[in-house]
Amino acid sequence: MADMARLRCPWRVGALSIGFSVAIIFFVLVEMHMFVTQQKYANRASFAVESEEGCQRELRKLGDKILTQQTTLFELKKFDGFWFVICNIVVMSGVDEKARLEEDNRVLGTELEDFQNKEQLAKISGSSKLGPVAAVVIMACNRPDYLERTLKSVTKYHKDVAEKFPLFVSQDGSNQDVMDTARSFSSVNFLQHLDENPPKTRNPGEIIAYYKIASHYKWALTQLFNKRDFRRVVILGDDMEISPDFFSYFEATAPLLDTDKTLLAISSWNDNGQEKFVSDPEQLYRSDFFPGLGWMLTKSTWEELAPKWPNAYWDDWLRLKENRKGRQVIRPEVCRTYNFGEQGSSLGQFYEQYLKSIKLNNVNVDWRSKDLNYLKKGQFNPIFNSLVSKAAIIPASQALTEANYGEGDIRVQYYSLVEFKYLAHEFGIFEDTKDGIPRTAYNGVIVFRWKGQKRVFLTDFFQQLDTIETL
Repeated sequence: MADMARLRCPWRVGALSIGFSVAIIFFVLVEMHMFVTQQKYANRASFAVESEEGCQRELRKLGDKILTQQTTLFELKKFDGFWFVICNIVVMSGVDEKARLEEDNRVLGTELEDFQNKEQLAKISGSSKLGPVAAVVIMACNRPDYLERTLKSVTKYHKDVAEKFPLFVSQDGSNQDVMDTARSFSSVNFLQHLDENPPKTRNPGEIIAYYKIASHYKWALTQLFNKRDFRRVVILGDDMEISPDFFSYFEATAPLLDTDKTLLAISSWNDNGQEKFVSDPEQLYRSDFFPGLGWMLTKSTWEELAPKWPNAYWDDWLRLKENRKGRQVIRPEVCRTYNFGEQGSSLGQFYEQYLKSIKLNNVNVDWRSKDLNYLKKGQFNPIFNSLVSKAAIIPASQALTEANYGEGDIRVQYYSLVEFKYLAHEFGIFEDTKDGIPRTAYNGVIVFRWKGQKRVFLTDFFQQLDTIETL
């Protein structure tokens, strides 16, 4: 019996040893498989780190997860108890852990690929988190030569800001030369407005072009704001050249338009921007008069205006008090656009007298370094009021003499729009008014330069400066 016991004991030990050996081999194979799998994703993570600095924080998280899995796996080497029990634990736990780790690594690998794909997409699109500053649309119809001149001017400065200011040409009608011109510029997105129901004039003898223009504007702005969901749009005519700092000017003033609800738009134009009336390229003002000719508005303002958009004369309509609702426009002293459209729907109105001599800014102002908070209504009014109040009050009969030979800023009061037009004619500025508002006026004050640095303020006697709200 003792012999039989001795024979059975070695057999049991041998069997136990074989089972343990198998378990160990199986464990080693599992470990090697996991090492290869982990190495595969570790290589991918390494590639992502080298190729994109922005991925590093995410990849560190993934690396921490993999390291945790490795630690868990190696913890399985710590075992106690009977050999038979250990073999079962190793085998069963190894199988379960293998399946779990493979699934986790599959998920982590998918996350890594998705992250890399998103980073690559961001590279391709070049879009910032906030998206473009504004779409820029050039409104065109049937003047291919004018459009080409405008596009050459715009694209000269557009290349470096293409992602911030997507460029569009919106054509009204089917003039083939206009279409070919627009499409010859690679940076241009082309829109075409084909009116199935051409507008009709309300009164005999009216110029139908004004009706077509209003219809085209409504269609184009609807396309950009509602169909393409831009936050802001800058509108240009097909007869305009721009300044070197045109785009940075609009980028710098965009936040004002978003946050100051007393603003209707941002304009690049000064109606009294003739060379003899301007000097400071960094000076900006608020104005009750909507100038147009290169301007930016927001989607929220468009959603207010679109339902009641007029059939014609959209710019004069926008100048009505009922549509402005007490809001102003930011405008520069020196224009950021130049209008060369001598031939057009307005038949050259004002061109020779006022538009031809407009000064286009040629200084590349670094608007990013400028604090423009002074243009907010609560801060602008005290500053502006102080400038006007410090100017010497001069009788209208002596205005020109004092402007030519006196020193310092002058202030000339007018008592009616008739008297304003007389003074405007004497100095040579725009005499035109819309809904009782002179061009460039702010609370009845029209400001322009005279002989370089001197300011001339034409002020409405019945609009006292201390009545201008400062809140």
